[in-house]
Amino acid sequence: MDQELKAPFALEVEEVAGKLATAPEIGLSAGEVEKRRAIYGPNQLRREDVKSAFAILANQFKSIIVWLLVAAAGLSFLLGDLAEGIAIAVVLVLNGAIGFFTELRAVRSMEALMRLTEVRTRVRREGMLREVNAHDLVPGDIVVLEAGDIVTADLRLVEASNLRCDESLLTGESVPVTKSVSSVAADTIIGDRVNMAFSGTAVTQGTGAGIAVATGMETELGRISALAQTADSDISPLERRLDRLGRRLVWLTLALAALTSLAGILRGHAVADMIQTGVALAVAAIPEGLPVVATLSLARGMWRMAARNAIMTRLSSVETLGATTLIVTDKTGTLTENRMTVTGYLLAEGDVKAENRDGSTGFSAGSSPLDPGEDAALGWALSIGALCNTAGLGDGSGAAATGDPMEIALLKAASGAGMSRAALEERSREVKRHAFDPDRKMMATVHACDHGFLYAVKGAPEAVIEACDAELTGEGERAVDDAGRERWIERNSRAAKDGLRLIALAMKTAKSDAESPYEGLTLVALVCFLDPLRKDVPDAIRASREAGVRVVMLTGDHAETAANIAKQSGLASPEMSVFAGRELADLDPQSADPQLRRRLLEADVFARVAPDTKLKLVKLFQDSGHVVAMTGDGVNDAPALRKADIGIAMGQRGTQVAREAADMVLKDDAFSTIIAAMRQGRIIFENIRKFVVYLMSCNVSEVLLVGIAVGAGLPVPLLPLQILFLNLVTDVFPAFALGLGRGEEDVMRQPPRDPREPIVDGKRWLLIGALGVTIMAATLGAFAVALFELGLEPAEAVTVAFLTLALAQLWNVFNVRRASQGVFSNDITRNPYVWGALGLCLGLIALALYHPGLSSILGLPLPSAAGLLLAGVMSLVPLIAGQAGLILSSAFRSRAAAKIESSSA
Repeated sequence: MDQELKAPFALEVEEVAGKLATAPEIGLSAGEVEKRRAIYGPNQLRREDVKSAFAILANQFKSIIVWLLVAAAGLSFLLGDLAEGIAIAVVLVLNGAIGFFTELRAVRSMEALMRLTEVRTRVRREGMLREVNAHDLVPGDIVVLEAGDIVTADLRLVEASNLRCDESLLTGESVPVTKSVSSVAADTIIGDRVNMAFSGTAVTQGTGAGIAVATGMETELGRISALAQTADSDISPLERRLDRLGRRLVWLTLALAALTSLAGILRGHAVADMIQTGVALAVAAIPEGLPVVATLSLARGMWRMAARNAIMTRLSSVETLGATTLIVTDKTGTLTENRMTVTGYLLAEGDVKAENRDGSTGFSAGSSPLDPGEDAALGWALSIGALCNTAGLGDGSGAAATGDPMEIALLKAASGAGMSRAALEERSREVKRHAFDPDRKMMATVHACDHGFLYAVKGAPEAVIEACDAELTGEGERAVDDAGRERWIERNSRAAKDGLRLIALAMKTAKSDAESPYEGLTLVALVCFLDPLRKDVPDAIRASREAGVRVVMLTGDHAETAANIAKQSGLASPEMSVFAGRELADLDPQSADPQLRRRLLEADVFARVAPDTKLKLVKLFQDSGHVVAMTGDGVNDAPALRKADIGIAMGQRGTQVAREAADMVLKDDAFSTIIAAMRQGRIIFENIRKFVVYLMSCNVSEVLLVGIAVGAGLPVPLLPLQILFLNLVTDVFPAFALGLGRGEEDVMRQPPRDPREPIVDGKRWLLIGALGVTIMAATLGAFAVALFELGLEPAEAVTVAFLTLALAQLWNVFNVRRASQGVFSNDITRNPYVWGALGLCLGLIALALYHPGLSSILGLPLPSAAGLLLAGVMSLVPLIAGQAGLILSSAFRSRAAAKIESSSA
């Protein structure tokens, strides 16, 4: 037996059977099955290691900022500062718990893939038909198929009677594929291998049998499973940015702590005191609240997106969506509704447009409505489409329609016009059925009627047109010659180029039901079908363009169909570029020449795309600097969904595999929901920037305050536990309030930010420095005045410094608004959470001063009234200076913009 059977679809049935040492009529013996199972193993997909709860918990402690906190807590315990160590430990536990519980619903894509093969299947073994567990199949088994079955291995078909399979799971093509047993070329892409039935696909019509040529991980489904397992998603842009920020803080913390401690020792301070000062500086430099606030803000964004039908599966993905520069979208079920609809009929005397309106079908010729009861040709077209049909519309009690999607569409069109098949068959009872003939590409039904027998025929347009010698008009039948048939073929070709799918309807009457069904026919109509565009898609794509986000289509469907949908949706550029079929089969974007890479990056549509090619294209776009959001709903989309920066799956139509491989699931399957979620992602990033600037400027003020005071020979103005209280209490609540802001109205009319842009860029570092210096100067000034002018005790002066710093940091929340916004009306003053946070923090500061137990732990003796007044006045200095700077900045920008506008005019 040949264990390395290559391209079985390119071989004849006898050759495949010979290589696998099997006989299609008999199958394998029990002993042979056992031997092969020992060689090939069970017919199941390899399980991916399920991510344990412990691994999810450990993931919450990968941030370098978290490890800085761990080090600070450990040093505090070593030095005997239990209260400080416990306080930092509480921060770590809080951050870890939030992240753990929100990410517990992590990806389980391989579990879903496993369920696809847990079914029973019929096989021929030792000449007998038996039902076995699909896991027990081996290469060489003869598997028997009929409508409704799930294919359980990759089969080289040896029998196919009217056999059709829905392969959208693998290929993305919305129409079931008609199967045959004839061999095809060795370079045929998966969507055109008509003599193969693939594991995981569904039989929609007919019967058949095939030799199992691949099982388990060797099937096409297994290959996609392997791709999904190896296509690990990269860490999100937000995680990369926070990691870079954390690394900078490590060096800043170590350098400041070492320099200040060394300077203090050289000035004669005790070594133990300087170690404690170093800890104070380390605590001051680390924004303890940053991991907690970032996690809570992302969680809040996740809840908001859930309210808009977008379910996020990973916290960091919330922000990543806002950074998206390119949406790579599937066609079927994402841009379209994944259902075939009759859009029109091409009749002998003109074209008729069909439109379904809430269960009824309307018809029009040009701008004039058409009644099928008055137009004989249209009436016969609806009747033939409903009679020559094997599908069902359900029983009206909620049962779903069954059968071929095109046949279901024909039934719906007729039923919507008041011509149900049940009513039609009362007058024309079916007496015989000729199943679809793959060679003739037609099927027929024979019906008894008042004047003999009616033959209803449908099939491929070229085949049906060739079998017709007349055409039906409003006045009756009219002979058609070769030139007339050629005109029908041209009409068919024009419609197909517009992305429509077509079948032909024909009929004849006879005195007997024993005549040949495919001779002497009268052509009734060509029926046009389309998987309709979702109604929300054009507006959503227009909104994405306004946001500076490009949309590209990847589909397994035909190029003409994809191009038509691209035009309808507004996705395509005027000079639409389409890559398709074999042009993509052996594509390696990484080694392609620069000109080809440029063409690939500029293309609007990729058609007939295999799963591994989707993966390559997503990586190509990522390597070119894009943050890629990928949408999909089939198993074939899973690897690319996982590789993309944001994988987006359809919640209603999508497979379980796609949903669990994605970072976001759309509950309503609406493309517009992506735009709404993207807006939320952009708002979250801007909010993160605001609270990072706020937190960092507060921490810089603390570092400068302690460092300069020690360097100047002054007493330390803040103790480590006081700094920790400020960082965990008075900093965190305003920062979290900033993270809950509703954002600016024009956020989706701005271009996406540069994916390489850090959270804190040069301009914001300058702002952090300026705000930090101003707060430090006001606090140090208040400390000096309290010591030398008011003559307060050092401990009381420390309380003045603490209160000045705490209040100045609270008012600092108003300094992170956009310069272009008003002083009194902006997104911060309109944020109710900010006012709530300020009220809460003022209460906590009062508690720290006036509660005996807390003030004793923190070392905050109550100063005189003069000291309290001094702290209150000096705390306003940074607010006034910050607002003045923002007003000047806004005026400068307005003047510069006016100058540019006048020069361009």
